[in-house]
Amino acid sequence: MQTIAKFDKVSKQQFIKDFKDCFDKYDEETINDIYKSIIIPKRATIGSAGYDFYTPISFVLEPNKTIKIPTGIRVSINEGWFLAIFPRSGLGFKYRLQLNNTVGIIDSDYYYSDNEGHIFIKITNDSNENKIVELKKGQGFAQGIFMPFGIVENDFTDQQRNGGFGSTTK
Repeated sequence: MQTIAKFDKVSKQQFIKDFKDCFDKYDEETINDIYKSIIIPKRATIGSAGYDFYTPISFVLEPNKTIKIPTGIRVSINEGWFLAIFPRSGLGFKYRLQLNNTVGIIDSDYYYSDNEGHIFIKITNDSNENKIVELKKGQGFAQGIFMPFGIVENDFTDQQRNGGFGSTTK
């Protein structure tokens, strides 16, 4: 296996700011405790392709409802690779749990963004069987798979990223 990336936590200050933006009912002391308990993504078995992302809080997601999770995680990725984020297979199969952008793409230069490359995962319970998703703090809810990519011969891109969604087309 080739080592091509490293997961880290974002700074406590960045996490508090981003968490408050998503969930305004938590006090700073509680958010601090949540930050301390963040689990770095890991593979479940030696044959697993995906690195499990764990929810930093417990939540209930009713059918047709959405939640945006600040994971507290960032990833340094070697050039020529990216991280694709998917829902965990079992949750997708049982509940039709889906990412709102279908597949999250984390580029190698996202790590250097103003938000420290903080990975957010926005999911929707798209159940057409009226199933409620209930996840406990520390439970896996998404998975990331590292993939290589190539570029075309006449690629002369020289733009630098500074941000997340939509930042590369401004």
